[in-house]
Amino acid sequence: MAARLFKIRVEKFYLFFDPWFSLVKYKKGETEYGIGWLPLGGYVKISGMIDESMDKEQMKLPPQPWEFRSKPGWQRIIVMIAGVTVNFLLGIIIFSMLIYSNGTSYLPIKNVKNGIYCDTVATNIGLKSTDTIVAVNGKTVTRFDSITTDIILEKAKSIQVQRGGKIVSLPISEDNLSAILGDAKGLISPIVHFRIDSIKPGSGAARAGLMKGDSITKVDSINTPYFQAFTAALQKYKNKDIPFTVISKGQTKVITGHVDEDGTLGFYPKVDTLQMVHTNYSFFQSIPMGISNAFATIGGIAKQLNIIFTVKGAHKHVGSFIMFAKVYGTVWDWSHFWAFTAFISIMLAFVNILPIPAFDGGHVMFLLYEMITGRKPNEKIMEYAQWVGLIIIISLTIYGNGLDIGRLLHK
Repeated sequence: MAARLFKIRVEKFYLFFDPWFSLVKYKKGETEYGIGWLPLGGYVKISGMIDESMDKEQMKLPPQPWEFRSKPGWQRIIVMIAGVTVNFLLGIIIFSMLIYSNGTSYLPIKNVKNGIYCDTVATNIGLKSTDTIVAVNGKTVTRFDSITTDIILEKAKSIQVQRGGKIVSLPISEDNLSAILGDAKGLISPIVHFRIDSIKPGSGAARAGLMKGDSITKVDSINTPYFQAFTAALQKYKNKDIPFTVISKGQTKVITGHVDEDGTLGFYPKVDTLQMVHTNYSFFQSIPMGISNAFATIGGIAKQLNIIFTVKGAHKHVGSFIMFAKVYGTVWDWSHFWAFTAFISIMLAFVNILPIPAFDGGHVMFLLYEMITGRKPNEKIMEYAQWVGLIIIISLTIYGNGLDIGRLLHK
């Protein structure tokens, strides 16, 4: 659209790349539309420009009025950043509409009344179950759901917790940070108490005579005052008959029950309801919120890129198509789908504007050089740079997919 606005001829419009052959193609007017076989994005072939098509023969001919190279620098820059601009604007639109439709919700730290439950990685840092996290790097945190993200993106050196009425500061080493990257979702969770809500027929819970409203306070000799402690204890007794201490109708008793091979007893729990803070927004209020989310996402992506190169082992958590599919999830949820789509769109804008040959930012870099110096870059240098950029893209894709496949094989 930007090219046609300035009367530049568009020769190809492709989804995926098509070296040597394409899967589908048809021509309408001056433009060939098609689908390539190499799924690494897509491209627009613009007359008079060294791009992914690597059409060197055209560049040997004298410039024509309809070619990219014949247009003034400001027009060429607008053409080159048009895709990045649309990616960014699309992210803003999606974020804004999600906020307008759903509002925003978060769990305040003050509403996590019983403290946190820690997994192995959190325990290695020095955290203890029932701690209350109050700050990361000395900066007060108010939202429970942002704690892990803050630790990772800020490459936190310490975390402050309230323990026994005192504030305790725990150092976070680079090894700790690397471990958190591999277990970000399970690092901490709010402690919740539970009662039995309903029981599966024929399960170990049913055979043991457990009833709705019962509380299980001990698994064998392990105290289970909250739900996470209970589920963790069950994992130690898979496919075994063990004693349980139960409070039923105000009476404490010991019963024997069978733990299934997957480490469950066979009931649905009723857990504490954590008080979320929810805010609704009008249509016009949602727009600045969407813009704020988009810029926050850009900042987060930049920090993640920095982490990949500066934190030990971070590159091992890079992924590609399989990882993206996992993030979308196995159960369809429109809100999750659109939120992740907005993130992908913003991420594409960020990556494409990086000054790497073959990306839009690489073309902009050469254009800025020409506008500042008044000299066009050597076409041979631009051609070689384009090859370097394509090799980088292909190498990163192979690396990301290789890690995805490796993780699947080692499950």
